[in-house]
Amino acid sequence: MFAVFTKSKKFDYFLDNSAHMCYNKYIMETKIIDKDIHLIGQKDFVLQHIFDCGQCFRFNPCGENAYIGTAFGKTVKISSVNGEIILHDTSIEDFNNVWYDYLDLGRDYSNIKNTLTRDGDPVMEKAVSYGSGIRILNQELWETVISFIISASNNIPRIKKIIELLCSNFGESHTYQDSIYYSFPSAERIAELSLEDLSVIRAGFRDKYILSCAKKVVSGELDLEAIKAMPTPEAKKALMSIWGIGNKVSDCILLFGLGRCDSFPVDVWIKRIMEYCYFDNVPQAIKTISEFADKKFGALGGMAQQYLFFYARECKIGIN
Repeated sequence: MFAVFTKSKKFDYFLDNSAHMCYNKYIMETKIIDKDIHLIGQKDFVLQHIFDCGQCFRFNPCGENAYIGTAFGKTVKISSVNGEIILHDTSIEDFNNVWYDYLDLGRDYSNIKNTLTRDGDPVMEKAVSYGSGIRILNQELWETVISFIISASNNIPRIKKIIELLCSNFGESHTYQDSIYYSFPSAERIAELSLEDLSVIRAGFRDKYILSCAKKVVSGELDLEAIKAMPTPEAKKALMSIWGIGNKVSDCILLFGLGRCDSFPVDVWIKRIMEYCYFDNVPQAIKTISEFADKKFGALGGMAQQYLFFYARECKIGIN
């Protein structure tokens, strides 16, 4: 066994200080043992909180305190052992180029949690304590768009199954730990399919939305790179121009695919949670809840939403 101690990338971020989103100079120590990368002293990182909070659909449990999944065409098993986070069978190049950013390892989540709870809000204090290890993944935009189109009027197990069928039928294969995994299919690959071809993924009425979106990307009518550069209101408008994307789905894409942490997605579930926690169980319009969240959480709205979602699901809050 051969161990090397090294330092991962050092990031200097200068974001909105008023929102307390500024990244400090952050140096993480990594220990490389054979083909595994051990993250030493990483705070605010709990696998179940990250991968079971509804933000991504391609990571699944694979044993105690371990998950395996695929992103950006790479597959990795991540486990938590004796306080260390271990990325198994991966290279330092993939860690630096893919997993460091994907897992949002440079962000100071302790500062975020302190900011969200500094006014003594008992709801947010409980939510943060329940989901203390949540991190917002930096997902690939195209995959996020299609994944959340699939998520509309759907449940997480079925969303995962549809996406897995989409990838296994139309993605590129690769081997990891002696098993075959598949990348998320490109817009070009999907655009060449027919609705009949797509029926194998069993997405129902969503097939036509997926195919339409892919064709628009390939034709240039929809420019995802341009959307990345847009201010949030314009990016939301552009996303909502895509067939099958409404208000809630666009907000999810803004948060999980574009890193717009001020985005606070509101669906029926979040609506019930907010009514229960902040409106004495009195029904409210989605617009009212969105405005309340914007005023209360500001640029940390997306973070607050994830803590609230995880907390409410764990405690079955808002379930009639």
